[in-house]
Amino acid sequence: MNIKLRPWASADLNSLVLHANNPAIAANMTDGFPHPYTTAAAEKFIEMAMSHRPVRLFAIEVDGEAVGGIGIHPQTDIMRMNAELGYWLSAAYWGKGIATYAVKEMVKYSFDTFEFDRIFARPFPQNIASQKVLENAGFVLEARIKSAIIKNNTRMDELIYAIRKENK
Repeated sequence: MNIKLRPWASADLNSLVLHANNPAIAANMTDGFPHPYTTAAAEKFIEMAMSHRPVRLFAIEVDGEAVGGIGIHPQTDIMRMNAELGYWLSAAYWGKGIATYAVKEMVKYSFDTFEFDRIFARPFPQNIASQKVLENAGFVLEARIKSAIIKNNTRMDELIYAIRKENK
């Protein structure tokens, strides 16, 4: 299996719609990740992803096909030394170590490219697999904030995992 991170391209449109259009993926993402995942949503996302310099949003490519996405979101103002990590992977590729590989690669790229010194991620409490991905990539649970998130009309705790530049 050949895995790599690469910038999104217009040619990824059909693959993005195919792999992102899954309620199990949308259930573990912010409300900004649409379901159903339409061609129009994919076009808008790819255009936005291609506009960043340096690149902040990457396709997770497996054997030549974009099957997921990962991105780094630098924070501003008093949080300017931090960035949020977000990622998703097609259900057909879960449990194969691909997400852990992608997170490790993204952490290295991000610390080498940007000025921040802390990367955090906020997996939902029920998403045990994502928590394990982060832990396997060197992230530690820094906080659990009770009932801070509402997803699909359900309140849940906010988990904050982080890795620091000196610990990568």
